[in-house]
Amino acid sequence: MPFLVGLLQIELFIPASQSLKEKRFVLSSLKSRLSNKFNISVAEVDHNDKWQRATLGIALVGNERRFLDQSVAQIMKLIYDEVDVQVLQQQFEVI
Repeated sequence: MPFLVGLLQIELFIPASQSLKEKRFVLSSLKSRLSNKFNISVAEVDHNDKWQRATLGIALVGNERRFLDQSVAQIMKLIYDEVDVQVLQQQFEVI
């Protein structure tokens, strides 16, 4: 049976962060909640050396495009509801 892979890239601004340690604390918490709630893979993929910026890469797998779209909507809702981060950009593609 064929399957689809969804790739989501999200650029974040972390306004209260004053160090890499604070940034990593915020991201670690967010990545754990996303991974546990949605059973997805999450990693910081860019802006690793910037205190207030981060880009997360998220991968998810499903057998229907509709499932992937619904999952991404729920993932983005959780991130938009997060008080410690602001979404600057997002990009989603299915392969």
